[in-house]
Amino acid sequence: MTRFIDKETRVVVQGITGDQGEFHTKLMKEYGTKIVAGVTPGRGGQEVEGIPVYDTIREAQQVEEIDASIIFVPAPFSLDAALEAVEAELDPVVVITEGVPVRDSIELVARANLRGTTIIGPNTPGLIKAGESKMGIMPAQVFKKGEVGIISRSGTLFYEIAAHVTRVGLGQSTCVGLGGDPVVGLDYIDILKWFEDDPETKGVALIGEIGGNSEERAAQFIKDGGFTKPIAAYVAGRSAVPGKRMGHAGAIIQGGTGSADSKISALRDAGVAVGELPSQVAEALKELL
Repeated sequence: MTRFIDKETRVVVQGITGDQGEFHTKLMKEYGTKIVAGVTPGRGGQEVEGIPVYDTIREAQQVEEIDASIIFVPAPFSLDAALEAVEAELDPVVVITEGVPVRDSIELVARANLRGTTIIGPNTPGLIKAGESKMGIMPAQVFKKGEVGIISRSGTLFYEIAAHVTRVGLGQSTCVGLGGDPVVGLDYIDILKWFEDDPETKGVALIGEIGGNSEERAAQFIKDGGFTKPIAAYVAGRSAVPGKRMGHAGAIIQGGTGSADSKISALRDAGVAVGELPSQVAEALKELL
């Protein structure tokens, strides 16, 4: 069962003493996230933003109750950090790190699936429950509590479309960045299932990009009746050149599949309103809701 966050979620930051970990810990704490501990091996006994640092999650759990983890650990060490969180039965585990080796991501996702743990990422901007808690690097000022759930493979478009949704007066419920790598913990269908059952989410913005077939599979899921709430989408990468990676490791057209046109066509065939511009996603949702 996919589990997301709220104002009561108790978070540990792995890699809290690094530049990125410390910087985003401050911003998450200011937003209201309940950060109860940090972990950096060899730095136990320190404090960051008034938060105690431990050498391991197990040590932290001797003192604090912890629900979830967010990871700012360099790519070569991120698998060990994430598996430590999985073994400690934390959920979700949010892997911000970019550049995680694909083999490591495959191992992490496989082992997490065996434990029933939700992995968000790698290479994700994280997730946010607007007005309550954020586990990620998104600019909090563009989010406002409301009724639109957002699912995105892109970070920048995630923030841009959230800002448009706020601007038209809808606001957001829970917003999740899937991650831009070829192998990530969640796909659109996982989160659509969750949003279908979430009473706070009245409609969804789906933000896709070239590469892979996850948007097409989501479209088939919607077409088959798996998701019944209003939904609008935007797909980035219409001008992408086949065979060239466009920003994300997972954003590449190969063998005639994964193009923006194929994704847009599949989504429209499923009855999804697809915007030509990011701003049109919010406008479509405003009409649908």
